[in-house]
Amino acid sequence: MIVCMSEKNTEIERLGEIQNVMKYLSKEQGEIMGAYDSFIKAVLKNGKLSLKIKELISIALSISSQCEWCITYHSKMALDAGATEEEILEAGMVSVLMDGSPALMHLIPLKKAIDEFKK
Repeated sequence: MIVCMSEKNTEIERLGEIQNVMKYLSKEQGEIMGAYDSFIKAVLKNGKLSLKIKELISIALSISSQCEWCITYHSKMALDAGATEEEILEAGMVSVLMDGSPALMHLIPLKKAIDEFKK
């Protein structure tokens, strides 16, 4: 039986995995991760695009990259930034437009993340 990663991990567990690897890498590769953290903060600060729009873009790119951890993380961040379920799904569909059926299948973990985090 083939088991999809999204069936093995809840979205909360996946967020924990992200936090754990970031802590580990910060300890082991502090200088690099410090620079990476500064880069993230600079990119995500409100500018011509709001944080919400940047997170919606990140969702579309996460789906196209087929990264379930990224989909989970950016779904949570988009909801926290005020995105609605409809906006998140629309961002997902932009990815499907550009990336086809593989992107469509990655709307499964997107929907799971939305359901988990909008509670």
